[in-house]
Amino acid sequence: MQGIRTLRDFIKHAVKSTLRGAGYELFNRRNRYVEDGLLTVHNDHFRNDPEFRAAYKRGTLASAGVDPHFEWRVHVALWAARTAVKLPGDFVECGVNAGFMSSAILRSLNWSHAGKQFYLIDTFAGPDLNQFSADEIRRGRLQIAQDAVAAGAYVTDMDRVRRNFSEWRNVQLVRGLIPDILASIPFEPVAFLHLDLNCAFPEREALRFFWKLLTPGGIVLLDDYAYFGHTAQTQAIDEVAAGFGVGVLSLPTGQGLIVK
Repeated sequence: MQGIRTLRDFIKHAVKSTLRGAGYELFNRRNRYVEDGLLTVHNDHFRNDPEFRAAYKRGTLASAGVDPHFEWRVHVALWAARTAVKLPGDFVECGVNAGFMSSAILRSLNWSHAGKQFYLIDTFAGPDLNQFSADEIRRGRLQIAQDAVAAGAYVTDMDRVRRNFSEWRNVQLVRGLIPDILASIPFEPVAFLHLDLNCAFPEREALRFFWKLLTPGGIVLLDDYAYFGHTAQTQAIDEVAAGFGVGVLSLPTGQGLIVK
């Protein structure tokens, strides 16, 4: 029996050595996180936290039971929101769709007692296809957006959206095109900004607009900043951030993070 275990260990070692020599790594599939483009064997204990589970479940409810399997992304967003809620200023999300992320945040923060406004801004009709740059079109981002619209991936039923957020006070649903609609909204200082527009131009312009409204220590969370295939957004955000003299923390979840 000992000999069999030794032979098994020898085979495992030989396979690992061969894979490493070819530039690959072998992971224990029973003890890893593999979701949403992220593979890691690091500690994911947050997934078992009851408060996290409740917030994630509320996000899934907003998406009519559809689980996008991006728990680590939600974990990052909840951390950012819990940090920002201690600061003076309201919350803003640009790019809401069904409301998965914002619903998870609202549930996590017990929003009706937070004493802040949460502005949720979206066309609620899908992306404006005219906003995609030539570079994004070349990279296939426009086609991906068109396919998503055709597949019904964008929520356009405003009654459904209103019902989803009706349990919380101080939630402002704003229907309009970013950046065009922004100047018409009477924003107070902002402590938390979440950008999830899947397109470089509106994200760049939104960051420019809100930067002066962000309180010191305010957090900007970029959903697609480092995500595969979103290079145009990375470049656009880097350009704006550099103009403000700040850097963007690139996260392995595909998100980006800025602290003012």
